[in-house]
Amino acid sequence: MNQEALKRGKEAFAIEKKAVQDALDYMDFEAFEKAVDLLAKAPRIGTSGCGHSGIACMHMAHLMCCMERPARFISPAEAVHGALGFMQKGDVMVLASRGGKTKELLPILDICKKKGAAVISITEKMDSPLAQGADVVLPMHVELETDKYNSQGTSSFLAVNVIFDALQAALIEETGYVNEQFALIHPGGAVGERLNQGK
Repeated sequence: MNQEALKRGKEAFAIEKKAVQDALDYMDFEAFEKAVDLLAKAPRIGTSGCGHSGIACMHMAHLMCCMERPARFISPAEAVHGALGFMQKGDVMVLASRGGKTKELLPILDICKKKGAAVISITEKMDSPLAQGADVVLPMHVELETDKYNSQGTSSFLAVNVIFDALQAALIEETGYVNEQFALIHPGGAVGERLNQGK
C-alpha cells in the first residue's frame, strides 16, 4: 500500500467520526420526538430510498421488525407498480434522501399523503420537496464524504444509519419492548444462543 492510500484510509475514520457528531449536533429533537410518536403508533412502517440511502432504509425496516414493528423496505421502482398497496391510512412511510429531491421518491410521497399515511423525511435540505411535503423532517448534515472526490455516499450513509439507530433506541423505551420478545424471534446465531441461554 502506498502512503497516500494509508493516509486516506486513516482520514476516513476522522471524517466519519465528525459525521456522527454532526448527526447529533444538527438533530431537531422536537421533530425526533414526533417521529418516535408516529412510529410507535403506526400499524405498519414503510421505508424507501435510492442508492446508499435505500440500503440504510433496508436497515431501518429490519430494525423495526427486530422490535416487532411490522415494516418493509419498498423499492422506489416497485412502489409505483403496486407495492404502495402495503401502505394504509395511519401507517408511516420513512423516506431518506440527502438532497431531498430524489425524483423516484416524489411519487411515493404524493401517494402516501393521498392514502392518509404519515411521512417522515430524512434530508439535509429543509426547502426540498421531500422536506416540504413531509409530516416530520429529521435534519442531517454531512460536511465530507470519505473519498477524495467527496462524491461517494459514505459519511452520508453513516449519518442516516445513526439517525435510524437512535430512533430504534428511543422506540424500545417508548413501546416497552423487552429482550425476551427479541429472544423469541432471534433464536439463530451467537446472539440467539446468548438470548436463549438456560431456556
